[in-house]
Amino acid sequence: MYQDYFWDFDGTLYDTYAGMVKAFCQAFSKQKVTLDPKEIYYLMRVESVRYCFSKYLKLYPQVKEKQVKQDYRQIESELREDAKPFEGASAVLKKIAFLKGRNFLLTHRNRSALQLLEKEDLTPYFTAFVTADDAFKRKPAPDSLNFLIEKYHVDRSKAVMVGDRTLDIEAGHNAKISGILFDPDCLIAADVCQPERVVRRLSEIIDEADD
Repeated sequence: MYQDYFWDFDGTLYDTYAGMVKAFCQAFSKQKVTLDPKEIYYLMRVESVRYCFSKYLKLYPQVKEKQVKQDYRQIESELREDAKPFEGASAVLKKIAFLKGRNFLLTHRNRSALQLLEKEDLTPYFTAFVTADDAFKRKPAPDSLNFLIEKYHVDRSKAVMVGDRTLDIEAGHNAKISGILFDPDCLIAADVCQPERVVRRLSEIIDEADD
């Protein structure tokens, strides 16, 4: 098994996409643009929120960019309070800690991610956190990973990045560590990023720890 696990947050540990998609659609609706939630979800999963803004601001040039982004942030922050961990998230974090492994959080979200972890009493299972507030280059750049690896003397041969998108796996590989792709709805083309393992349920990672 791996010794050190680097976790993405949105779509990996926490099921936050429902709120993000709803906030995105509502923000555009405020400017009289109706979007398909299923399409937005797919693009957020396969690409990113940034990609969605870029795409739909080009498609609907009448939309005021500053206002739609402000509305999105406000709505998403309200809906965020309802976000819950994916099934198995708590158990796998606890199991890794029990087996003397380490968990690290590596997210593009700001420190609001830590507030959600605290609500579920999950922060004690983490050794360290990197959020958007730390101002590292975004994944797939390996800068934030390398920072944590070097600071906490991580053995790269026993470390893995766990995430739900190709950029998470690419970030891991760019930092010379392995990658586990969490793909619960089979949307990601794994052959593109070539993760060492693909799981549909987080509990499968515990199964690995039991091997």
